[in-house]
Amino acid sequence: MTVSLKLKPNANARVLAGHPWVFANECEQLLPAGQDGSVVECRDRSGRFLGSGIYNSRSQIVWRRLSRDRVSLDEAYLRAAVARALGRRATSGGESGFQRLVWSESDDLPGLVVDQFDDTLVVQIQTLAMEQRSTLVGDVLQELARPAEIIFRNDAPIRRLEGLPLEVHTRSGSAWAPRWAAIDGIEYWLDLQSGQKTGFYLDQRLQHGRVAAHAAGRRVLDAFCNQGSFALHCAKAGAARVLGLDSAADAVEQANRNAGRNGLKAEFATENVFDWFTANREREGEWDLIVLDPPPFAKSKSALAGALRGYKELNLRAMKALAPGGVLATYTCSHHMQDGELRQILASAAADAKRRVHVLEFCHQPADHPVLITMPESEYLRGYILRVE
Repeated sequence: MTVSLKLKPNANARVLAGHPWVFANECEQLLPAGQDGSVVECRDRSGRFLGSGIYNSRSQIVWRRLSRDRVSLDEAYLRAAVARALGRRATSGGESGFQRLVWSESDDLPGLVVDQFDDTLVVQIQTLAMEQRSTLVGDVLQELARPAEIIFRNDAPIRRLEGLPLEVHTRSGSAWAPRWAAIDGIEYWLDLQSGQKTGFYLDQRLQHGRVAAHAAGRRVLDAFCNQGSFALHCAKAGAARVLGLDSAADAVEQANRNAGRNGLKAEFATENVFDWFTANREREGEWDLIVLDPPPFAKSKSALAGALRGYKELNLRAMKALAPGGVLATYTCSHHMQDGELRQILASAAADAKRRVHVLEFCHQPADHPVLITMPESEYLRGYILRVE
């Protein structure tokens, strides 16, 4: 007998408009815990079939759609979905070798994220159904992508929302040795098994070059620099001075190491960026190019109001620190913040700073992180490159 999840008669569920999620409070009745991790159908109040999806009663998001058709999450489904994902990357014009190969719901694989670092894949599993099939996921990725190793970075706190433990392991069972890797002409020391997230932020690769195009002869501040990618690209492009700031001492240590490896002149310091701007507020106009690429301030919808205030204050301080005609490259990776909200923040900061600000470029996550048009959460990275007069 087919198991179905039914929406409440009065539910104004987003799934009716194409969104791939159903929340527990939208359901007439939850299914038994024995169905957790299985594929079940979802139906509206009239019994109309809405699709097949993975179920987990322990999660607030109890159902995530796999397909609008009747499907099973078996080897054949996984192989076909992964093959489609690989095909999309092959035709998107992105850089092969270092890219996102699978992006969760955007690739019909909810809770599965796969990043490629040359001959190594880094996998994040964030749903119970995918966790139950993790061995099969590894087998399919091995068959289709032919990596030398697969690292399962299942240490993201979001796993706890699905009732999953935090762990890291390789498919082979052997430790993955950190190593140097050349990405877009700069060598980085990659620690894919123990570094932050999947070890390197692939989603900003295109932006590194876009920002560096403004760097020649300029004084550059790279705030929230992590391993120093923006700073190093700007130094390579001929910046007069480069300073990178990050609150994580290990990231700063690695940025310095990367600079030395590449023979690039850049300074890095362990600093809280907000405190640093406060301590240097009397030195307005000291910089010609500032990059703001902070971690997500709004990790939940309830935190959005506070995050908006934080983003505004940060951009206000950066605008004041820029010399007339300077460039501000500012980004947010909080999917709860929409573009209209970011633009309003920047407009408000410009007004308070009494600066005339023009948009040079609209920035967005690259094609290997595809946006599902019916799922705003799949679009998380946005930004602007601005001229501040």
